[in-house]
Amino acid sequence: MAQPEVGDPIVSPPVGSPRLPMAVALISLVLLAGSYVVNAMDRQVFPVLLTPISAEYGFSLGQAGLLSTIFTLGIGLSGVPAGYLLDRLSRKSVVIVGILVFSGFTLLTAVATGFWDMLVFRALSGVGEALQNAALFSAVGAYFFARRSMALGSLNFAYGLGGFVGPVVGAQLAGTNQWRIPLVIYGLVGVAFCVVIGLGIRKTFTERQEVAGDLGGRVEDGHMPARLYNRNILLLATAAVVVGMSMYGYIGLYPTFLVTQLHWPTGQAALAASMFGLGALLGIPAGWLGDRVNQRTLMIVSLLVGAVVGYLLFNGPTSAVVQYVLSFAEGAIASGFLFVNIYSAMQRSVRPHLIGRASGVYVSAFYIPAAFAGYLFSALVARSGWGGAAIWQLTVLPLIGVAALLFVDVRRFANARVEARA
Repeated sequence: MAQPEVGDPIVSPPVGSPRLPMAVALISLVLLAGSYVVNAMDRQVFPVLLTPISAEYGFSLGQAGLLSTIFTLGIGLSGVPAGYLLDRLSRKSVVIVGILVFSGFTLLTAVATGFWDMLVFRALSGVGEALQNAALFSAVGAYFFARRSMALGSLNFAYGLGGFVGPVVGAQLAGTNQWRIPLVIYGLVGVAFCVVIGLGIRKTFTERQEVAGDLGGRVEDGHMPARLYNRNILLLATAAVVVGMSMYGYIGLYPTFLVTQLHWPTGQAALAASMFGLGALLGIPAGWLGDRVNQRTLMIVSLLVGAVVGYLLFNGPTSAVVQYVLSFAEGAIASGFLFVNIYSAMQRSVRPHLIGRASGVYVSAFYIPAAFAGYLFSALVARSGWGGAAIWQLTVLPLIGVAALLFVDVRRFANARVEARA
């Protein structure tokens, strides 16, 4: 038998092949989502550990801010290559490789000797996260085509769960001066998930392509652009840049703000930061709404509300309860509503065979600028204080995203309408 060529669609189940029983599909989704919980735990715990890390190594606020978000540079630079890699390898393989890479560099971060090697380890951990992200969201988005936003919202629910658990558990594990312990534990848990996915997930789930065909019809895509880089993709990518810069400006230095400016203990700051993760749990209802209402309007409203929340986080009331609520709202809006719906809208802006590449474009647009969000925020703090920095990066910047979304043409989105076979 002839061997398949690179990129041969033989890795995908044939169109019309039997779908998995719903119970098996949902278990597969839960297992893959579990690996994304670990991803989020790794991302969200590092900013909470920055205070003891900076104290041990003598890092400045600018260095700490860069370290807190530099992993997104690795994610962003790997996003588009990951999309092309998905055209040539199975999504399951890419997910496993991605988890191994980011888990390995998380373990290495714990043995870093200074700023530069820690910077490299954090950046390279992002490469693995990009591979996992693009493959995971492509697989789930393709399998649950008719309910794409809600399916991607379930992954964001997993991210929110990890975002909540990661800082709280990490702060407990770290104690007063044991910041390396949570990094080692999270890295080992990631390696364990590689084994679970390798043994427990079928390619029938991860490699599906023509979902509408499975339902007994075809996707109506004649109204859609044939090119990857079309108008909607570019406008939505602009919105992704804005959300990434704003969200990671907050994520990177919010715990530092609470500890150094409001003089909160580290544990309380970790709890406030983890409320972002609880807010991200709203990814499922946010995705459900994105499947049923005008998605452009939903994204615009979310950006406008997020601009107000971003202002209040650093300029509003400083009581613990209010800060918890605001941090929860930031997670719900930035991660729950905007991350999920911009991602799914970009997948809807291309024809089915380009979904993997569109996912890669989203990852790059969202995460490359986000890599410098913490450093930019620290520079703005030096010039105009914490409140002024929040005004520029968390309130004014989102308005650029609103302007871009006004020109998105929802009539060019892929739809889930299926025509029955004659």
